Amino acid sequence: MRQAILVLLLCLAALASAVMYRVTKKIPIPGQGGWDYLTIDEVARRLYVSHETQVEVLDVDSDAIVGRVLNTSGVHGIAVAPDLGRGFVSNGLASTVTIFNLKTLKPIVDVPTGKKPDVIIFDPATSRVFAFNGDSNSATAIDAATGKIAGTVDLGGKPESAAADGNGFIYNNLEDQNQVVKIDSRKLAVVQRWLTTPCSSPSSMAMDRAKHRLFIGCRSKVMAVMNADTGKVVTTLPIGDVVDATVFDSDTHLIFNSNGEGTISVIREDTPDKYSPVETVKTAPRARTMALDPRTHQLFLPTIESGQFEVLVVGR
Repeated sequence: MRQAILVLLLCLAALASAVMYRVTKKIPIPGQGGWDYLTIDEVARRLYVSHETQVEVLDVDSDAIVGRVLNTSGVHGIAVAPDLGRGFVSNGLASTVTIFNLKTLKPIVDVPTGKKPDVIIFDPATSRVFAFNGDSNSATAIDAATGKIAGTVDLGGKPESAAADGNGFIYNNLEDQNQVVKIDSRKLAVVQRWLTTPCSSPSSMAMDRAKHRLFIGCRSKVMAVMNADTGKVVTTLPIGDVVDATVFDSDTHLIFNSNGEGTISVIREDTPDKYSPVETVKTAPRARTMALDPRTHQLFLPTIESGQFEVLVVGR
């Protein structure tokens, strides 16, 4: 009898520890057109969603649309600097970055970049914004406070997702070179180049800053774990097709890869060098980009279903 109870308790514990994420609701957004990245401002509880020529701004807790950042032609990504009260939008068609006021959402200035700026991130170590230019194989560094261009970094390949370690280094995928470059954000120079082999066409990236690990989603349907100090690929794990975003939840130690096939591949970080597949969450076709709310641990993914542009909310 005791043995049976013990087995039952172990089974219940296993079920309790299972993640079991699912789509919990859908937030409709008026209008048509494409989309790319989205960003959470955890402090202001706002979600910024790229939407063709504008950025939709949602209240994360109420799901209400609270405003828009307009005239962002071919918008790809959004970065925020809450301490400065500024946001930044990469405009792929205009080859500019729009700096806007986080409170009013009004544009402040448009800064010229290289051709087709795509991924954009804020580096807290230098208070610079880096816009990665897809058609110029470069990154434009902008002083977040003044809007002045600090310089340009020649990358030597087509940039995709990036991550900042908070200590003065930025990591960026070169999709066509199967490389990760390590950038000194103060000197504005590439200081390391590492192959992502056996992971090819690296598209997405997230980082465990505390453990110095990069999580790289590849179009070869694997996620690579890379040591951010040495560039060594620690391991690879299978993920879905057409990955375009990877996020890391430092509280739960879960890594999420959103795939254009309509799934999220969830992986657990057991130790810095050991990882376990957890589950595959069904979302919707083309729901390939994603943002994580660290407070609620919910995920947000934009897509179009039956002609309706919407944001999927994924949680437990």
